[in-house]
Amino acid sequence: MIVADRFHVVRLVNQHFLKLWQQYDPEGRKNRGLLSLMRRHHWKLTAVQKENLHQYLAQEPVLGALYFAKQQLNGFLVMKSLQRKRAEKMMSQFLRLIDQFEHSPARALAQTLRSWLEPIVRMWRFTKSNGITEGFHTKMEMLSRRAYGFRNFENYRMRVLAQCGWIIPD
Repeated sequence: MIVADRFHVVRLVNQHFLKLWQQYDPEGRKNRGLLSLMRRHHWKLTAVQKENLHQYLAQEPVLGALYFAKQQLNGFLVMKSLQRKRAEKMMSQFLRLIDQFEHSPARALAQTLRSWLEPIVRMWRFTKSNGITEGFHTKMEMLSRRAYGFRNFENYRMRVLAQCGWIIPD
């Protein structure tokens, strides 16, 4: 049974949205402040940031609609451990949102979400992720970059164990 990883699904949605933003407003995409606001979840924005974002989106109605739909979609995707009945209720709303994307410039995103629908729905029921594994892997990569290749594997192994918080055996 395949379960989609929440982080990667949200990242995919954001990548598609940023690519569409590039098509509609190449200059706005270069503004780092706007870029930061567009990437964040709406519940993490301050009142001033929300106001700045709404002013920009008022000038670009297509982007405003896409942004609102993206926020709705992310709202569905970040839900965790839904009970079966609640998940069934959410499913119809989720499918309607995907249908809206199919009739918009985000057609490619809708097709991807449709093809991965079962693993995404399973993501609602199961809260486990591979985040810890990814974190350890990143730490190991950083160690390798800093050391530019250890000649002694045991030295590398001990550094990885120390970095990842495991007790080093004597």
